[in-house]
Amino acid sequence: MRFSHHINSRTLPLIVTSLLFVILFGFGSIAYPSFFSAQVFINLLIDNAFLCVVAIGMTFVILSGGIDLSVGSIVALTTMVTASLVEHQHWSIYSVIPLVLLMGAAFGMLMGVLIYVFKLQAFIVTLGGMFLARGLCYVISIDSIAITDAAYTEISQYRIMLGDEVFISINAVIALITLAVAIYLAQYTRFGRTVYAIGGNERSAQLMGLPVGQTTILVYTLSGFCSALGGVLVTFYMLSGYGLHALGMELDAIAAAVIGGTLLTGGVGYVAGSLVGVLILGVIQSLISFDGTLSSWWTRIAVGVLLCLFCLMQRLFERGGTNFSALFAYWKKPLEQAGRAD
Repeated sequence: MRFSHHINSRTLPLIVTSLLFVILFGFGSIAYPSFFSAQVFINLLIDNAFLCVVAIGMTFVILSGGIDLSVGSIVALTTMVTASLVEHQHWSIYSVIPLVLLMGAAFGMLMGVLIYVFKLQAFIVTLGGMFLARGLCYVISIDSIAITDAAYTEISQYRIMLGDEVFISINAVIALITLAVAIYLAQYTRFGRTVYAIGGNERSAQLMGLPVGQTTILVYTLSGFCSALGGVLVTFYMLSGYGLHALGMELDAIAAAVIGGTLLTGGVGYVAGSLVGVLILGVIQSLISFDGTLSSWWTRIAVGVLLCLFCLMQRLFERGGTNFSALFAYWKKPLEQAGRAD
């Protein structure tokens, strides 16, 4: 296998991110013997499944050259609507979930229409959406609403056993299914190719006859849907609805996408990279928890440092793509020899 065919300025950020995750997990395994276990690894996904789903929607938005600051508020609004309908109105879980997913998609579609049809800045439109959704949470209730419904609790506590002591939750399974569908959409459909084209150069995409308007609206609709789905997963995880749920999650989703190798200017990145970005955030949190002496705020500090480093790395690759190709050509022969040896 020739490694040179798979390593370039587009794939290198994802490779670096994956190596960083391996290094961090390896460090935790050496520093804390109990850290190296299948359940600890799976817990990284279980505890961050809702962030993974939200980050997937955010990745599509960033790939198209946009931004969505409303995702955390839509998550919170979803939890409040769900908890209110299930607990106070005694709706069935199978009626509530499709309703809130439709609500999230409609919210995203509305923002997409405002952005494309009226040529408004995505930052301002989604900022307004953030305030609107978060405010609606407190119209429903200023207090947390606990979910005690038997069917909801049963689904929340259901575990799929993968071994004698290893299990995975429904949330993690939903997150993995969402990831698989998103990868298919991004890599194997016209919609995905159009998203990359818009992010690369919207004017060129229009000149090629691509459905720029329709795709832009669909991207924000997808982000709203993923945010609502993330909100459903939060209710399974927390068994409550609260206006302060997912506070700052939009920033975590952006961080996960960027650390996962998605270029903030659009057009470059992989949906799978966002999963790795989420796992890195999760492993940092786990390392701090295992240490026991550090404040949880060190997670924010570490994420901030990583985000700055990855943005710098992306800028260097963006400006020096030709130099990178020349540098890689220098190492091409030994890499090919290593590939043939394997």
